[in-house]
Amino acid sequence: MPLDNKAITLPSVCPHDCPSVCALDVERLPDGKIGKVRGAKSNSYTAGVVCAKVARYSERVHHPERLLKPLRRVGKKGVGISEFEEISWDEALDAVADGLIKAEQKLGPETVWPYFYAGTMGWVQRDGIERLRHAKKYSRQYSTICITLADAGWNAGVGEKRGLDPREMASSNLIVMWGGNPVSTQVNVMTHIAKARKERGAKLVVVDPYRTGTAEAADMHLQLRPGTDGALAAAVGHVLLRDQHCDRAYLARFTDWDDEIEDHYKTCTPAWASEITGLSVEEIESFAKLYGQTKRSFLRLGYGFTRSRNGAANMQAAACLPAITGAWQYEGGGALYSNSGMYNSVDKTLIMGLDNLDTSVRVLDQSRIGPILTGDKRDLGDGPPVTALFIQNTNPVVVCPESNKVREGFLRDDIFIAVHEQFMTDTAAMADIILPATTSMEHDDIYGSGGHTHFHVTRKVIDPIGDCRSNHEVNSALAKRLGIEHEGFDMDAWTVIEETFKRNGLKDANQVLEDRWIDFALPFEEAHFLKGFPQPEGRFRFKPDWPSMGPLGDKMPKLPGYFDYYDQKSEKHPFRLVTAPARQFLNTSFTETASSLKKEGRPQAKVHPDQASELGISAGDMVILGNDQGQVRLHAELFSGLQKDTIVVESIWPNAAFNDGMGINALTSAEVAPPNGGAVFHDTAVWLKKSN
Repeated sequence: MPLDNKAITLPSVCPHDCPSVCALDVERLPDGKIGKVRGAKSNSYTAGVVCAKVARYSERVHHPERLLKPLRRVGKKGVGISEFEEISWDEALDAVADGLIKAEQKLGPETVWPYFYAGTMGWVQRDGIERLRHAKKYSRQYSTICITLADAGWNAGVGEKRGLDPREMASSNLIVMWGGNPVSTQVNVMTHIAKARKERGAKLVVVDPYRTGTAEAADMHLQLRPGTDGALAAAVGHVLLRDQHCDRAYLARFTDWDDEIEDHYKTCTPAWASEITGLSVEEIESFAKLYGQTKRSFLRLGYGFTRSRNGAANMQAAACLPAITGAWQYEGGGALYSNSGMYNSVDKTLIMGLDNLDTSVRVLDQSRIGPILTGDKRDLGDGPPVTALFIQNTNPVVVCPESNKVREGFLRDDIFIAVHEQFMTDTAAMADIILPATTSMEHDDIYGSGGHTHFHVTRKVIDPIGDCRSNHEVNSALAKRLGIEHEGFDMDAWTVIEETFKRNGLKDANQVLEDRWIDFALPFEEAHFLKGFPQPEGRFRFKPDWPSMGPLGDKMPKLPGYFDYYDQKSEKHPFRLVTAPARQFLNTSFTETASSLKKEGRPQAKVHPDQASELGISAGDMVILGNDQGQVRLHAELFSGLQKDTIVVESIWPNAAFNDGMGINALTSAEVAPPNGGAVFHDTAVWLKKSN
């Protein structure tokens, strides 16, 4: 790419695992480096706003510790850069192909597990590994880390993964942020909330177990116990019915409402919910009254409260509320969990190689990589152990549950590991071969979104740094060495994009690039389900067909509300732990940048001052959190913005940031949650004590 005589601004998109998928204006400097990064003002959702960590993106792209050369491990696993030597790309690719081939020759293709997630949300670079998988009949992946439980809960009632256009917040009189902290994780939401508050006097209610930055900005904060959201939702439903804040005509026309459901809500009193949630009866009554009296109520449902064994039930219970009031009928009224279902009509066969998909090949749950790599027969069945991993876009040694087991599995002597990565992560340090990866600024891609309705196309802003190569380039090069023939591997990334658009009858990709995005927003009646909900009978379901949604569906409650299936407190484990996102990190991205590290400081356990006093813990003391999965040591922070039996650790820090070298996911469980799986990061009972 030729250099310019002066700085120019080019379009791009934030690739990180966040619903906002921000449209960006990126400055390219005369020396070919990234300069300032801003939110695109021309995008009506991004609206010129971007989070602070992405605004500092040049720090990450040009970080002195970026991996720039292929590496081969010559020393111990898990140590870091000192145990690797530089090699050529041909040597590296030959070694990866050889490792995968030898594993397959010994135990068959299912012994190889390509493993990936959302380090980039771009479809071509993220999902192209599936084309490699399907062509070789390697073990498939069930991607459960983030949204499986939330999806199940929403779809159980609504029927399809879509909802309100977030720009409708401007027309709302009440915005309820339930299970999310957009001040830290989705800053654009706060922009639209601020507009509604300024122009309409809209109220903001936050439902969250601790006083987040978003809760501090709210008119009302419902600080409930983790995992009890369904009880709160059911009690609100009780008050709505009792006080005539329900829309009977709407219920009759658009839902499966009947006498059994009515009788059920009559039992879910605020007094009953108060005992479960730890909220006062007055708090529940006050919220229910406000919600019931405000027809233009925008219920913004996040992922946080669903990352629990009862998360799907919690989501379905909360999603019932706008159906009770009939809020869906009004502009700015209804709910949004995610709009990513809008893109389901886009056929990704070319990108993912779905024409080679063999459904008889076994599927392994990504959240259970620890049990899988340590030989758990519940996962492996009669199939072979996993003896080869090819990893892109994720850092499972840190981010996955039961990380002691994950680490144990990665330390096996009989497993070959190749990692395609930008930095020396905990996972990369375990690899036999490391391949240096581009950032989104250095390759072409397309992006959907959950948080809004725009479908983006981007081209690289700068040339790849060092010898870094994109996922698509690496997958295509490996395909040739593995003897795979598929048209997607014979195209460059931009041609894959062009062909995908052409085959889906979309605008020409170059025209979309010029326009910067396609807006998939639906007409009002369709977005608000006023022609019926996408269920077989066209009605919102208060009574979901849970058994049809997964193998554990028969465990789910028949009616909406409190489902007591979660990691309950006990005498041994008297506290409930929430591992919430840190503001300056995004999963384990940005944990390498100096500015983010400086702002975050160190891992800390937020402990209520009264509880700390009872345990003889002072601010800054070293404490130990533990349970049957493991234990971690970190510093205590006294924090009054949570209930006494709740502890919050904002993460995800590298394992080495903790005093014993094991991160917070040493405590989280890899148990499969009903109805169809999903990671339970916020569903952990622990003990707490002062460290000697």
